[in-house]
Formats: sequence, structure tokens, C-alpha cells
Amino acid sequence: MKNRLFFVLATAILAGSCVSGRVLTTAPAGTGGLRSELEAVIQAFGAEVGYAFKDLETGQTLVINEKTVMHAASTMKVGVMIEVFRQARKGRFALDDPLPVRNDFRSIVDGSPYSLSVSDDSDESVYQAVGGNMTIRELVVKMITVSSNLATNLLIELVGPSKIMGTLESLEIKGLKVLRGVEDGKAYENGLNNTTDALSLMQALEAIASGRAGRKEDCREMVEVLSQQTFREGIPAGLPPGVRVANKTGQIDRLDHDAAIIYPPSAGRKPLVLVILSRGLEDHTAAASLIAGLARLTYNFFIKN
Repeated sequence: MKNRLFFVLATAILAGSCVSGRVLTTAPAGTGGLRSELEAVIQAFGAEVGYAFKDLETGQTLVINEKTVMHAASTMKVGVMIEVFRQARKGRFALDDPLPVRNDFRSIVDGSPYSLSVSDDSDESVYQAVGGNMTIRELVVKMITVSSNLATNLLIELVGPSKIMGTLESLEIKGLKVLRGVEDGKAYENGLNNTTDALSLMQALEAIASGRAGRKEDCREMVEVLSQQTFREGIPAGLPPGVRVANKTGQIDRLDHDAAIIYPPSAGRKPLVLVILSRGLEDHTAAASLIAGLARLTYNFFIKN
């Protein structure tokens, strides 16, 4: 069954490549054909998908279930990064200031203690620094590039969830919710989760890519951090070699997300922003193939391969 689904995906991608084999100097007049191809692939995989795309050069957009709310998983770390840079800009701290590294946190429900398990995290290096210090900048890099949960919790505690939410709202990003640290079990049991929809996550990346999420130099540094992402099985895997991608992934049981700023190689061209949230697939490899396939169809439609 799985092989048949991959065959359907490959067929759809080939069809998309034939449709998009023309030179595009501006965005296509309509995206109905692309939408049909994307929806056919999504249906073949049997996943629930939230999709949001914007070409910052032309303003062309395409959305599918863009307001479907899902657990944000690690994609919420984009919001944390924006707030860290904002507070550094305001002088509350400097990005090169040292921050004590520890592994004890308090639940937002009742203040009870909890800690993170290195076996459930995607990175061990921050745990090795417990009892010492890391700079705030180093923690941001670990939070984004290797998705360190321990770095994330330290930074959320530093800047505060309410401040993160206030900054996102000031950017008119209403659907990305950062309420708590990672692995706050009591908060999870009470339905207090970090959530997002594809549209809101697209708006957050658009704010970074367009220089609205902070000072221009801060936004450039945030893009550079996202460009160092080590998890490349989703959107980047669907794009031609050499295309610069600044992305943040998120993955938990039956959830696989990827959100990216894509820089086509044309000199001076503004980037694309693409967010794909998926829910319902047990196999993370299949989910990565789904996301890569949707990214390939999208890129080939808007940019000559």
C-alpha cells in the first residue's frame, strides 16, 4: 500500500514538472492546476495538511486548510527566536551574555517541578553544559539548528511566554501560540499546548524574511540561523540542489511540519515562504516524502527548474 502511495506521489510530481516547464518571469495568472495537484498528493497519502505559500517577489499566495490548528511541535521555536532578538535589541540582555544551563523548570499549571530527558531530545550537547554557562546566541542556534528542547526551555524562561505572544500579536500573527516550555506534562494534560496554523507560521517567517520581525541586521541573523538547519528531509529535499533554504521543522507522534524561507538562485529575487503542516501519518519517512513532494510541486510551478 505504501509503495502505491509513493507511486501516486511520483506521478503527480512528474505531471507538475511537465506543467511547469515554462519560463516564469512573474507569478502564474492562476494556481488552480497546482492546487489540484497538491490536493491529489495529500489525498493519496491520507494525511491532514495545512499549507500556506507566498511569493514575496510577486505577492502571489496559495493556501489549503491554512487555518487548521495543529500542535506546533518545534515550529513554535521560531516565535521564541523572534522574541529573544527583540529583547536583546531593547537592551534587556546581549546575545553574547552567558546564561546558566540547568535542567529544572516549573509547570505553568501549578509551579510543580519537571525536567527534560536527554533521550527524548534531539541534541545532547546542551545537557553536557548543565552546571555551566552558554551564551544566549549559542542557545538560539541550538534551539533552531538541532531543535534542542533544553535550549528552548531556557530561552522561554528568559523572555517569558506572554512577551512572546505580545510580540507575535504586534506583528499581527494571531494563530501561533507559545504558552509553555517543552515537556510540561501537567500543562499538556490540561490542554495548554503550543499550537499554530500554516498561515500564522507563514506570517512569522515572512516577517523575518522581509525584515519586519526586528532590525534588518537581526532578521538577517535569524535567516542565517535558520539556514544552518540540520533537518533537511522535508521542504529542502524537494528543491533543486543549491537552492538556499532557511527552515524550521517540528515532529512528534503523527505530526510532521516544515516551515521555510526559500531563496531562488536568481540574483536580487525576493524569496518564497512555504509552510506545510501534516497530521495523521504514523511513518515519519512517509511524512517527509509528502512534504518534499508538495515543496517540489510548488517550487516547479513558480520557478523555472
